Amino acid sequence: MENLDRYDLAILRELQAEARLTNAELAQRVGLSAAPCWRRVRALEEAGFILGYHAEINRHKIGLGVLAFVRLDAERSTGDLTRAMEQAIAKIPEVVSCHYISGTGTFELQVVAPDLDSFSQFARNVLLNLPNVKDMHTSFSLGEVKAGGALPLAHLTPARASGRG
Repeated sequence: MENLDRYDLAILRELQAEARLTNAELAQRVGLSAAPCWRRVRALEEAGFILGYHAEINRHKIGLGVLAFVRLDAERSTGDLTRAMEQAIAKIPEVVSCHYISGTGTFELQVVAPDLDSFSQFARNVLLNLPNVKDMHTSFSLGEVKAGGALPLAHLTPARASGRG
């Protein structure tokens, strides 16, 4: 699958908004019959456009009131040491997101915890003891404006006559 057409884009848009749609509901929304819609969804999955389906859980409802943004600086930036850090970070459930970053720092993590005391213990006992960690800088979320949003797809649509492009 190299090129996405309007049906593929519509399928991606609808599934991002509501992944629990039945195939019949999805087909109706995108203007296809059920069988071609199902084939397109499978093709999008096989081509790696759709990575999976999951439930979005309210972290506050399950007692994870703290969201911290943690920048970890590496002692040394060699391939083996960086891979060791990556592998260790990937195993930590409290780390819900991790990015290898440019600029100051090596990794930017999003970490959840029940409260500040729990986060403090976690940071001292786990994060600072990861392999190759030189320093740690933390900022805390004071409130979410937007989280877990759908990816924009407009850039995949051919330019319209309005002059965009």
